Amino acid sequence: MYKYYNANANGNFVNDCSIRAISLAENKSWGDTYDELSRIAKKNGILLDDVNFIDPLLDSRYDRVRTYPKETVGDFADRHPYGIYLITMNGHITVSKNGTIYDTFDCRDRILKYAWEVSRR
Repeated sequence: MYKYYNANANGNFVNDCSIRAISLAENKSWGDTYDELSRIAKKNGILLDDVNFIDPLLDSRYDRVRTYPKETVGDFADRHPYGIYLITMNGHITVSKNGTIYDTFDCRDRILKYAWEVSRR
């Protein structure tokens, strides 16, 4: 299942998918998450939406979940109907909560790269 979700503080459609996804997964505000990720990215001299920032950050916080070649985001969400997961794909990150993808667009047909378990419910 997919549900529209845009937590951007001004309702804008910008390159803030990492902030939107992580804030929802961690139950924090968009602004607090933006501030936190900005501080970490600045300290490391990298942009906060760079894959070389996001993957190591998520690896330091959560365990990666087994995925399969050619698995779509929707397939993954269907296989994990309980819990909260952050899911990356080429150029994007999204969140799955209890099998539902929350995002500004329906990305269920995209091939996922990695997934991390934030919590299991």
